[in-house]
Amino acid sequence: MDGQSERWRAYVVDGWEWDDTLFAGSAPYYARGRLPYAPGLAGVLAEVLNLDGHGRLIDVGCGPGTLALTLAPLFGEVVGVDPDAEMIAEAGREAVELGVADRARWVRARAEELPAGLGTFTVAVFAQSFHWMDRDLVAATVKGMLRPGGALVHISDLKPAERTVDVTAEQTADRTVGGFPHPAPPHEAVAGLVRHYLGPVRRAGRGVLPRGTPGGEAAVLAGAGFAGPHRHVVPGGQLLERSADDVVAAVFSLSSSAPHLFGTRRALFEADLRRLLRDASASGRFSERVPSTEAFVWRNDTAAD
Repeated sequence: MDGQSERWRAYVVDGWEWDDTLFAGSAPYYARGRLPYAPGLAGVLAEVLNLDGHGRLIDVGCGPGTLALTLAPLFGEVVGVDPDAEMIAEAGREAVELGVADRARWVRARAEELPAGLGTFTVAVFAQSFHWMDRDLVAATVKGMLRPGGALVHISDLKPAERTVDVTAEQTADRTVGGFPHPAPPHEAVAGLVRHYLGPVRRAGRGVLPRGTPGGEAAVLAGAGFAGPHRHVVPGGQLLERSADDVVAAVFSLSSSAPHLFGTRRALFEADLRRLLRDASASGRFSERVPSTEAFVWRNDTAAD
């Protein structure tokens, strides 16, 4: 095993070590369960990065290809990299469904295994994935994979974001006040149910994350020699109607409540979860808002090296 492979296999955050069960079983739930990025994101990035249907994009930690496929029309080729085989398979199927399989490539690999012979890119994106990686190593490697003047874009939901629509019992009864016909998903109650089954400390793969995932991305990227960032906020707020099945999918799409973590009690947990959702909304429908999306653009400014 070479030194780089040894380093990523030993990557530890606060006593937690990455393992390949992190999102085991989550892939079939991801696209349905996760809230979408703000709908203007592709347009903002096209303008900011002068994208014209050419160039190459690498999406590091691509999951089921959600962002890579959204941005595919803006590039000549998109490459999604993810260590989860089920996520890669989902991305491939969705690319076929969307008719962009001819310009999309999916690679099962850890970010720490890059550059993996993938060549150079115009843009690299990390969409709510960077915190799972050996960030110093990955930032330096990806910088070397970008062409001069290329961009690394770090994307996440804007926090705090108004995700839910608070609806009182009286408003739910007449379904007219504020134009929101359904109650919010009971996120706190769902989180409490997860803790009841999995314990009070956040689970992640075979380990736990008592202090959550690391922050401070700006310091890491600046330390790797990127210039910037320029911050862009794409407004959300669009009203979504969500079914009980959507909310269940959202729970199972998370690393902290991935299906494998429940073991033999998974069916019992899901039954309790669906009972909780029925109590929250007799119709089985919920109202929720699309979160705003935050994009930080960093440039591979080789003149600054």
